[in-house]
Amino acid sequence: MQTRREMLSRSAQLAGMLAALGMLPGVAMAQAAGYNTAAFDAKTMADLMKSLGAGAPVQSNDVTITGPDIAENGAVVPVGASTALPGVRRVLLLVEKNPSMLSAMFDVSDAVEANFSTRVKMGQSSNVFAVAMMADGKVLYAAKEVKVTLGGCGG
Repeated sequence: MQTRREMLSRSAQLAGMLAALGMLPGVAMAQAAGYNTAAFDAKTMADLMKSLGAGAPVQSNDVTITGPDIAENGAVVPVGASTALPGVRRVLLLVEKNPSMLSAMFDVSDAVEANFSTRVKMGQSSNVFAVAMMADGKVLYAAKEVKVTLGGCGG
């Protein structure tokens, strides 16, 4: 049986060999190809839609947003967006009062059901939007106010 010291020594040797062969991963790149910096820097919905090349959004009952009325911890607020409409190309989750309004962006194809759930960070009570960008250029949204009792940004 190997001792802890022997195992650590062999792990270090293996890591050294992998590094010498150039097989260890380098620094992770946060900006992948196609990363839209302007979209994540947008402070208003109008600026966001402009950066994505979309028109003005219209409120619709065909887009559904889920989330709590009151979130006890703003660091992990469960939210979801869905629509059964055909021709959805992108679904967005937006938090109005966050430093970066765009919280999540999902590209959709005809083979994917447009129903997404995730957790977002909210520093304060805010409106949360589910936005569906359609193939015909229409942009539809639903909104919900989420009240945060404990801020997610150190509050």
